[in-house]
Amino acid sequence: MHGDLDGNAARLWAMAGLGTPMAVRVAATLRVADHIVAGKQTTAELAEACGAHADTLDRLLRYLTVRGVFEQDEAGRYSLTPLGQPLREDHPARARAWFDIDGMGWGELSFVELLHSVRTGEAAFPQRYGKPYWDHMADSPVRTASFHELHGYDMASRSPGIVAGVNWSSFDHVVDVGGGDGSLLAAILTEHTALRGTVLDQPDATASAKETFAEAGIDDRADTVTGSFFDPIPAGADAYLLSLILHDWDDASAVAILRRCAEAAGKNGRILVIESIGEGEEKHTGMDLRMLVLYSAKERGVAEFTELARQAGLRRTAVFSAGPSAVIELRVA
Repeated sequence: MHGDLDGNAARLWAMAGLGTPMAVRVAATLRVADHIVAGKQTTAELAEACGAHADTLDRLLRYLTVRGVFEQDEAGRYSLTPLGQPLREDHPARARAWFDIDGMGWGELSFVELLHSVRTGEAAFPQRYGKPYWDHMADSPVRTASFHELHGYDMASRSPGIVAGVNWSSFDHVVDVGGGDGSLLAAILTEHTALRGTVLDQPDATASAKETFAEAGIDDRADTVTGSFFDPIPAGADAYLLSLILHDWDDASAVAILRRCAEAAGKNGRILVIESIGEGEEKHTGMDLRMLVLYSAKERGVAEFTELARQAGLRRTAVFSAGPSAVIELRVA
């Protein structure tokens, strides 16, 4: 029994210790893997390339070597293990950018204030950084650019399922509300050449979307509108997309966004809510906590989205499977 207790304590320590996740994130932020690939393999070379204190960097590298991220030979040269390969900037998983504390990884540090969220139901991010996530993001062009780039990569992996999961040929004009850099809309319009589309988002996003449309050769059918989904949305389209938008907002804000879409869609339009929804209403628990910590938001199942829609004057008319996503179709009640 005593040994079992010791074993469980060790497992809990492995789960709860903050050293390893922070060490990985610091290595990612310093781009250690890229410098190793570029031929900087000794501590002195890596410290100069990273702009780091040599002795302290070596302590970090030795810590991650014990945990299988790096290897060190007898001459003191470091190399990447298979586990460490995703820390390269060019790795398709894009893990380095998500871990980068100077970029998108800074939001994840809000988890140190999780106790505040659990006690109050409020976001932890403002507790750590002094103001809400989106306000902080707006003040950082670097993080804003990283946000749109990484979500564009995420959308690229989801797009095939979304394109295949909905009968897009039944529409003439689709508005992607909060559509970011236009990656999803470009995928849809490339497959359906008679379709027109619009991205509505903030200025930084619409500028990126215009570039996306030009590169895809669809800028004659795709345009952008700069604005907020909390303000009136251009009416007249027959489909309004909300792709991975509502899980970033609390219930009251999500209902407000849906109401704006309902106003724009009118009696004849449809609203397509695209979210990650597990089998049998199962939620993605890791992302659910992340939404709480960052925005005081949550992951939801079909029943919860249906209730939010009802509060916004909408009714659910269909649910489509779309690869890792689900598409919930709504109409004005």
